[in-house]
Amino acid sequence: MHSRPSSDDVSEQPSDHASEPVRARPRGVLLVSATLLLAFVVLGLLARNGTDLDVLVSDRLHDVWRGPAGRAAEITSWVLGPVLPVLAAVGLAVAAFADRRRRPHRARLLGRVLLVLVVCRATSAVAKPLFARDRPREYPDFAFPSGHVTSVAATCFAAVLLVGWLAPRLWHTALAAAVSATALCAASRVVLDVHWLTDTVGAVLGVTGAGLATAAALRLIPLPRRRAGVESAP
Repeated sequence: MHSRPSSDDVSEQPSDHASEPVRARPRGVLLVSATLLLAFVVLGLLARNGTDLDVLVSDRLHDVWRGPAGRAAEITSWVLGPVLPVLAAVGLAVAAFADRRRRPHRARLLGRVLLVLVVCRATSAVAKPLFARDRPREYPDFAFPSGHVTSVAATCFAAVLLVGWLAPRLWHTALAAAVSATALCAASRVVLDVHWLTDTVGAVLGVTGAGLATAAALRLIPLPRRRAGVESAP
């Protein structure tokens, strides 16, 4: 006689239909990851001494950061910035610790998502001194890739990954919110004239590439097909 699955068990596994957007063959995921990381490196090397597009955008937005748009961008940067991955990491760590006995599968899932978040966030810290690109205006740090955009993109990547496992029906909503938040952060950094446009693009490439590779290595993607009542986090 089969026992009825508990609500916790069911909530921890995605339905086949809802998880389809993030399901792919492991080799395909790694290929996409490698392509994105290669694009990240190439962009960093090409943009090291500036690009025509960067100069054009910077010239068009010259001194805009001194006005109302700049103040709005500054507020956006306060909210969507390096504090996000710190808060997310603390939240994941606390939740994993709290679930370690009662729901060990979920605790392990949270721990692996935390590791993905850390790796994604580290891309900026590792890459900045390697490319050593100057900012559009005086600023006490290198430009490529944007640390703010890396922070937001890393947090969003982890959030989308977690939603894909625990609330797959909200996956598309989470993805749309993640893209919007990352784009808003990128725009604010360019408007403030503290980053070139390619700095923000590079941040997204680096985070996505590193995130896909790490998530695949930790068996977080592709999402497996599971029947109701079976724990989804291996």
